[in-house]
Amino acid sequence: MTSAQETRRYFCYMVVCVDGTYYTGWTTDPARRARQHNQGRGARYTRQRGPVQLVYVEEQPDRSSAMRREVKIKRMSRARKQALIADEQSRALLEDLTAQGSV
Repeated sequence: MTSAQETRRYFCYMVVCVDGTYYTGWTTDPARRARQHNQGRGARYTRQRGPVQLVYVEEQPDRSSAMRREVKIKRMSRARKQALIADEQSRALLEDLTAQGSV
């Protein structure tokens, strides 16, 4: 592994769309990905439902873990997704990324 691969951070994230639905994905940069969704360069689902707001971020140890977590979250009920969003640990990470200027 190169040093860039060793320091790369992977995240699973959720955005809320303007119609109140949630979109879940994974990325190495949550803020960049949210911007892409809002610029119409994200997932097809969010293109018709923008603008979106980043509401949940969860760091994962590697890309495959982030991808597996994305699938698990997508299978959750809306109520369970809302509970994740309300989770204090997730909110702390989101606030930390915001303070760093990443979000």
